[in-house]
Amino acid sequence: MKISVVICVYTEDRWEDIREAVESVERQRRKPYEVILVVDHNPDLHLRLKQEYPGAIVVENAHEQGLSGGKNTGAATASGDVVAYLDDDAVAEPGWLEALEEGFQDPAVVGVGGSTRPLWATGRRPRWFPPEFDWTVGCTYVGMPTVRAPIRNVMGGNAAFRREVVGAAGGFHTGIGRSVQGRRSRPLGCEETEFCIRLSQRFPGAVMLFEPAAVIGHKVSAQRERFAYFRSRCYAEGLSKALVASSVGTRDGLSSERAYATRTLPAGVLHGIGAAFRGDPAGLARAFAIVVGLAWTGWGYVVGTTRLKSRRS
Repeated sequence: MKISVVICVYTEDRWEDIREAVESVERQRRKPYEVILVVDHNPDLHLRLKQEYPGAIVVENAHEQGLSGGKNTGAATASGDVVAYLDDDAVAEPGWLEALEEGFQDPAVVGVGGSTRPLWATGRRPRWFPPEFDWTVGCTYVGMPTVRAPIRNVMGGNAAFRREVVGAAGGFHTGIGRSVQGRRSRPLGCEETEFCIRLSQRFPGAVMLFEPAAVIGHKVSAQRERFAYFRSRCYAEGLSKALVASSVGTRDGLSSERAYATRTLPAGVLHGIGAAFRGDPAGLARAFAIVVGLAWTGWGYVVGTTRLKSRRS
């Protein structure tokens, strides 16, 4: 199986991160068929990468600025059987591609996602930060499967798809995720969620698979370890979920979120309170963060839904 690895990049501020991401791909036990670096409307970075990595395919984003356009450009450029996406601030374990390929042995599987572990800038998880909300920093979270299992959608920074289905499903929609990448942009997301649901609707019987052996580490900056970012990210997720539900329907768009909100999060609150009684006062902080995170996400969804309705009327 030929695997094309796509890394979408946008700023020279992440030069060292990009280098580490590319080097982690080069160290894979299962060598990639090709490495594609998609540069998001940054001519200087494009030139620098072409000079630094003559063995890679370095292309400019041919679509609207943002991550979705970059992913679509990468898929269109790739010539492998599978397109694997890795974040530009992530580091893949040596067995990453090997594990992703294993997931595609079943012909029904069209997409495989792996396990993403946080690499905290401060060296350890903030004590108040609930693992149920690791998705706010782009990582696998409590509530996801712990063994290989079918899932509704994979997480975009550690995912692979059969190349032919990306185009057949219409690619990633540019109106869902971050249309402008940069420090001033609102931390929207969910472009991979909407894509996976749309792909499953387009191809009934197609399977999205979670493969925990496909491991990467995702760098979490000090800024993203702050409670203010946590709240902002939750609110932005709510806005994004409204867009997803509008695109693919509320039933499919919120199917996983219902179980997460009614089972995983209440259990997390109880676990945090229990930890406080057992001598860990930070347990109350984690329980509080779960309540705030759910409230801010819900509020973002209400605001996003209201805005969409007003635009249509």
